Amino acid sequence: YRTVKAITGRQIFQPLHALRTAEKALLPGFHPFEWMPPLKNVSSNTEVGIINGLSGLVQSVDEYPVDTISKRFRYDVALVSTLKDMEEDILEGLKAHELDDYLSGPFTVVIKESCDGMGDVSEKHGCGPVVPEKAVRFSFTIMTIAVHHNSDNVRIFEESKPNSELCCKPLCLMLADESDHETLTAILSPLIAERESMKGSELMLELGGILRKFKFVFRGTGYDEKLVREVEGLEASGSVYICTLCDSTRLEASQNIVLHSITRSHKENLERYEIWRSNRHHESVDELRDRVKGVSAKPFIETLPSIDALHCD
Repeated sequence: YRTVKAITGRQIFQPLHALRTAEKALLPGFHPFEWMPPLKNVSSNTEVGIINGLSGLVQSVDEYPVDTISKRFRYDVALVSTLKDMEEDILEGLKAHELDDYLSGPFTVVIKESCDGMGDVSEKHGCGPVVPEKAVRFSFTIMTIAVHHNSDNVRIFEESKPNSELCCKPLCLMLADESDHETLTAILSPLIAERESMKGSELMLELGGILRKFKFVFRGTGYDEKLVREVEGLEASGSVYICTLCDSTRLEASQNIVLHSITRSHKENLERYEIWRSNRHHESVDELRDRVKGVSAKPFIETLPSIDALHCD
């Protein structure tokens, strides 16, 4: 992940096959590792570099054509590469807290996940492939690393600049509009499946010459309101339902500035989508919409929306 630079300091971009071994060591897919227990539905092969974000997808999702370009790393491979990048920080953190540098863990790693639209990336004078003119990037940041020692959790690393682009690791890039629910779902669902399977396993990785265990905790906090609404299946921001945390309508919010409770969750949004999809009470569209409070697409990423403008007051 560290930027491969020329001696002059200028950045050089070369095709992967032209990179020297020392440079390949900086990219995901170089370091061997193992999961205990093995990840479900994820290959045990660790030499996986940049992969096509569309691999395994049929060319249409529910009769909906997927015409985009996407590149990504496998989630676990990218995490390993990042931890190897941070080897010195981890060993220094152990020393700073007067812990043995041969501690094998388990280390608990807290990951902040982020996803955002990158705006217009269209070619102004090119004649490239016919693809959407906007891009979306999914990335992650290692926020903290702690180790269990003498029945206590000792934090040996904390990211001092969590919003810096230097610690933000790209995981998936796609040419797509962030409001295109179908394309976003099709491309990001495999990543989310990898993340879910990692929650129940421990990573075995050699750091500082010793095999160590790592557990991961994922926090979906790096989403703006527009993207939270998108991936949690809520109507867009012009909706009468104005909040990602509660069921307030515009009218209710304007009349009640004080009393709000955080009622929405990923699980509840999924249940509401199922009600919307099945309409088992045979209600009209308006009745159904009121019942599900604006959840009309399938939620596919669990986020932790932060307090928004409505609740700040």
